Amino acid sequence: MKIWVDADACPVVIKEILFRAAERTGIELTLVANQPLTVPRSRVIRTLQVPAGFDVADDEIVRRVSAGDLVITGDIPLAAEVIQKDGQALSPRGELYSKENIGARLNMRDFLDTMRASGIDTGGPPAMNQTDRQAFANHLDTILARSNPC
Repeated sequence: MKIWVDADACPVVIKEILFRAAERTGIELTLVANQPLTVPRSRVIRTLQVPAGFDVADDEIVRRVSAGDLVITGDIPLAAEVIQKDGQALSPRGELYSKENIGARLNMRDFLDTMRASGIDTGGPPAMNQTDRQAFANHLDTILARSNPC
């Protein structure tokens, strides 16, 4: 198992949780972004800078992800592609995407896009809070424990 992060929009606090988890477990963590990133020196933490452009980082993650890998993203279409490749997808807010819920999430995303395109202000997501961070950390720990039962 490897962990891939859609890092351009990933909150710093989530990256810090991931850095600690990668060091603790020895699981390879790669942050993919179209800008340079600063990460701790580590044998398991890497960055991959891709060219700027719409969905370039997402496309690179999809190209590299393997079955069983974990992708951290708030991007619903990227999560859907990861799930199609038998990967796992977890949002920075701690929502675990699955074959059972990704279709509904895609439909809601498309509906909200249509509303915004017609001029309706749908608002954005609320600011991340401690509950979101805890939900993320809990799901991450569960996934990592399942992948490394020792």
